[in-house]
Amino acid sequence: MWNSEDLDLDAYLGFLGYEGDRAPTLAILRDLQRAHVLHVRWDTIDSFLYKKVRLDLASLQDKLIRRGRGGYCYEHVTLFAAALEALGFRFTAVAGRVKLGADPQQSRPETHAMLIVEADGSRWLSDVGFGSSPLEPIELVDGAKSESGPWPYLLRWQEITHGSPGWAVHQRGDRPHARDGWEIRQVFTENPQYPVDFAVGNHFVASYERSPFAMRPFVQRLRTDRHDTLDALTWTTERPGAAATKETVRPHEVPKLLADVFDIRTDPEEADLLVRRLTELPEQT
Repeated sequence: MWNSEDLDLDAYLGFLGYEGDRAPTLAILRDLQRAHVLHVRWDTIDSFLYKKVRLDLASLQDKLIRRGRGGYCYEHVTLFAAALEALGFRFTAVAGRVKLGADPQQSRPETHAMLIVEADGSRWLSDVGFGSSPLEPIELVDGAKSESGPWPYLLRWQEITHGSPGWAVHQRGDRPHARDGWEIRQVFTENPQYPVDFAVGNHFVASYERSPFAMRPFVQRLRTDRHDTLDALTWTTERPGAAATKETVRPHEVPKLLADVFDIRTDPEEADLLVRRLTELPEQT
């Protein structure tokens, strides 16, 4: 279903620096998720510049592996799903609604892709495409936690949208709607998603005129001791237990920042286009 026959598995695993076993076990799933989150880059540059993002494996491998560019959740999860399929894992794709920073009374579209993977007799939420993703899968049980990375996550079964039950992923936070120091990051049900569903959601995210990803570039890089983001021209660095630092950068500085901080490579033509489009953004400071 996920076109794993079109995946160069050796090239993908080589990019991750993974040289371990290739059995469909929980230990291997953990190793692969950690390696994917830390090595495959995350950005929305294609939706900002071109209003088009391709999900075929040939394009994804060329962009994310060969050219060293980043992508967002639909790209990450499509690539990861193909790899898991090639390795013999059983899994179901699901769609989430990102709630972080949103009014909890307003509905959000299902525009976040994830996987529920079966391994070692249990089911695990594998979320490799959030940018600041958990470094390990989270067991799909109420109250399960992930504490392997710089920031912890909590999974709860609860009311999620207008009285409907489902799963909510929480992260540490102190916004007004936080509960016991945890705030909701995304919610989802177990309704299965298929590549055609990802194609529909991806088209909306990449091309809809009010999609945040089509309006400005957003770039992330998670490391084991820090999380960097570039939101339009605002560069933010977060470290566990420390206050975030923010800096406004100028358009012409962005290509070098992408290379030096985010390890994202743009060719000269694309870098020039990115600088021009950033210069045209309204309300720059």
